[in-house]
Amino acid sequence: MANVKFNGNPVNLMGTQVKVGEKAPSFELVKNDMSPFKDDEVKGKVVIYSVVPSIDTEVCSLQTKFFNKKVTELSDDVIVVTVSEDLPFAQGRFCAAEGIDRVIVASDYQKREFGMNYGFLMEGLMLLARGIVVVDKDGIIQHVEYVPEVTNEVDFDAALSVVKGLV
Repeated sequence: MANVKFNGNPVNLMGTQVKVGEKAPSFELVKNDMSPFKDDEVKGKVVIYSVVPSIDTEVCSLQTKFFNKKVTELSDDVIVVTVSEDLPFAQGRFCAAEGIDRVIVASDYQKREFGMNYGFLMEGLMLLARGIVVVDKDGIIQHVEYVPEVTNEVDFDAALSVVKGLV
């Protein structure tokens, strides 16, 4: 288990942290309409997994809105999936209120497969740590960021630089 900080307090991350060059692990999430979202739905695309603790917080909201706007400037071969532990109903309300319509927002609340398979699940809090994972068209991880202080922003420029090199 690796450590991150949440509001300055150390928290262990559960699961297996992923690394650049590895095959992206499989998982299943829940979409806002309660239907399943499986990672194989985005095979053959460059995927940005934008991982947030809760879309109801300022930094998570900013991250989701940023990628919703930015994805239109990227290739049609790029898909953004925002992943949190929020219930699908809350995600749906957030997306409707904020005009989030270009990214897939899905929940890991049921199986916690994403959190465990990618090493983002915070022990005790049972929320996802903040980060980004970029997966290429062949399903290989090309960029990973686990933000050391979960309340801080991700490095948007680093992730987008990798994505631009893949399309």
